[in-house]
Amino acid sequence: MPTSAQVIVLNGGSSSGKSGIARCLQAVLPEAWLAIGVDTLIDVLPARLRLGSEGIGFGGEGEVSAGAEFRLLEDAWMAGVATMVRSGARVIVDDVFLGGTESRKRWETALDGLDVLWVGVRCDAAVAVGRELARGDRVAGMAEAQAELVHRGMTYDVEVDSAQAEAIECARVIAAAVVRTP
Repeated sequence: MPTSAQVIVLNGGSSSGKSGIARCLQAVLPEAWLAIGVDTLIDVLPARLRLGSEGIGFGGEGEVSAGAEFRLLEDAWMAGVATMVRSGARVIVDDVFLGGTESRKRWETALDGLDVLWVGVRCDAAVAVGRELARGDRVAGMAEAQAELVHRGMTYDVEVDSAQAEAIECARVIAAAVVRTP
């Protein structure tokens, strides 16, 4: 069902194609939309929070751990995204719900009162692993470990499969669910 979404939240595992879909959404939606991803948050963290137990850690098998200090900064980031939307910006959020429904609840709290389109970006684990290897900037094993994990217990307004369709096709499916409002 179409929505007059102010926020589009893309949830999918690492290398599932969320960032490419977000860029394509920016191209096909008539309004200006900002694309903001959790990778950006990680990139701006101090180095000590990309390595330690209080920050975000990446294990040898693709596992990801998030410490208390990272969670506090992530909550502030989510609140900041919501403030941008409340101030008139339309935002596409590219995230990985490693905590399943708890991750979504954190976004629901931050985005309370806003019109959100929840999108599941699925991708066959083997395809995601191939993308992960081709990118060369990911911890090996993340794509496989996250492919199904991030979708457990989730319900979405729209689901796309980036292993079966190109990013632009996925973006068009998502865009069809967004009612254009003046």
